[in-house]
Amino acid sequence: MAEREEKGEDALVAEIQKKITETFEVFDRESNKTVDVREIGCIVRALGCFPLRQKYRNCLNRFQPIPEDVILHAFEALDENKCGYITKDDLVKHLTQGGEPFTQEEMEDMLAVALDPETDILHYRDYRVKLVVDETKTFPFNG
Repeated sequence: MAEREEKGEDALVAEIQKKITETFEVFDRESNKTVDVREIGCIVRALGCFPLRQKYRNCLNRFQPIPEDVILHAFEALDENKCGYITKDDLVKHLTQGGEPFTQEEMEDMLAVALDPETDILHYRDYRVKLVVDETKTFPFNG
């Protein structure tokens, strides 16, 4: 029984390592086993961890993923024309003028990952899938 549990743990560790490797490879634009330090935040979020800025860290004991329907509703609220996408200009406007605005670096990081490189628009129904965490396949991090 213990041997079976150990094999299950080994498989889980292998799966986690594979996911980390695959995620880093997405951001390794030059295929040289390195990523830009400014992309670490995006990589961490892509792995299902949602670190908070220092002033909010004491409010939560663990990182909480956001459900897919909440993400979709948020994007739909920004899609004033209800066309299924958000233009780069509209996205920049929303993320820099309301609430806690993105920094220029955060904005550049998000746009590099989120926008279709040919059309400069965000197809949010496709993009939201990248933002959703499958809680059954993530490593439980405690804050």
